[in-house]
Amino acid sequence: MATVSAASTGLAESVKTSPVVSSVTRLASVDILRGLVMIIMALDHTRDFLTNVPFPPELIPNTNAALFFTRFITHFCAPVFAFLAGTGAFLATSRGKSVHQVSRFFFTRGLWLIFLELTIIDFSWTFTPWAAGAVIWILGWSMVCMALIVRLPVRWIAVFGVGMIASHNLLDRVNLASFGKLAWLWTLLHQPGSIQITPHFTFVVLYVLIPWVGVMAAGFAFGAILLRPDRRKWVLTLGFSMTALFLLLRGFNLYGNSTSGVPYSVGPWHVQPTLSLTVISFLNVEKYPPALDYLLMTLGPALILLGLIDGVKAERGVGRILLVYGRVPMLFYVLHLYLIHTLAISAALAFHQPASWLWHGAIFLLPTPAGYGHGLPFIYAMWILAVAILYLPCRWFMEFKARHRDWNWLSYL
Repeated sequence: MATVSAASTGLAESVKTSPVVSSVTRLASVDILRGLVMIIMALDHTRDFLTNVPFPPELIPNTNAALFFTRFITHFCAPVFAFLAGTGAFLATSRGKSVHQVSRFFFTRGLWLIFLELTIIDFSWTFTPWAAGAVIWILGWSMVCMALIVRLPVRWIAVFGVGMIASHNLLDRVNLASFGKLAWLWTLLHQPGSIQITPHFTFVVLYVLIPWVGVMAAGFAFGAILLRPDRRKWVLTLGFSMTALFLLLRGFNLYGNSTSGVPYSVGPWHVQPTLSLTVISFLNVEKYPPALDYLLMTLGPALILLGLIDGVKAERGVGRILLVYGRVPMLFYVLHLYLIHTLAISAALAFHQPASWLWHGAIFLLPTPAGYGHGLPFIYAMWILAVAILYLPCRWFMEFKARHRDWNWLSYL
């Protein structure tokens, strides 16, 4: 990750003192990668709504390879989404937006995302009122923080982002109870949990600010690499270096995976009775909050893929399809939750399974009733169906945005 800082040093002062930096066209590879992770994310949410498995996919020895890797592949989504949100903002400065404009956009869009999370997105999960801070929530708060951070020189943004990612596991030993009445603040910052707002209202915190704001800051600084003529070499070097560091840290159960024995820790990996379970143990790293191992494991390969597809013609083939979803991620995110929830209700009714719970709390507020759910083949079929249904609406909106680039409010959708 130090490569980010080194590559951005030459641009640091220009971003700090000048309203614009060198012009660059929108990079299709960034949108293609974002589109890919959006589609993969939909698989995880389809599994959430339709699974008949009563235990977490990571649970050893109950799990199996097919179940675990259906979950594992979706681990890439949140880190890549947060990282590329920062990268996209940096590239906006290179297309003529001033630092002040980017700062204002971060602040206003961040507040907008928080509002969306607490209203139509939270409702989409349960079809009943409740409140939780999930991925859109933390992207929003990270953007609010970035409104200030973006005013720093790029090299200091890189130091901030990489430093937070690398060091936040030192906070794992902090005891929530030691904060007393301010324990809720630590829940928001680093230790996921719940906050009792009133005797009858609980706010569930799934995604915390530390280190997600660091991921976005690192992504912003990474944008400096994408301005380089030799960016492909830099991106691949960074991706392979991060992946190698993950293998080293995880392989020897070193620092970086909440191994201090906190209640939410998955701890070190161990040799299991079978090879597949051993691999699962090795890859089962802490996501809540995202440990250093988790971020290296996901962002490293993602950057390798980004480097490999750099320069790919996006006008045809799979790249063209992924581009559609990658350029309208927020529309896809909102629509896919309502669609998958509706498909779950439809499937329950069609197969004469319990359906009423899906209208009144669903997967987060109510336990899964006996006799509900489907196996992985059906889940994959419903995932493909959902993604296919959303293609035309997403393509229409992508083209609509392209025709109305002067409508600034469209950038919030």
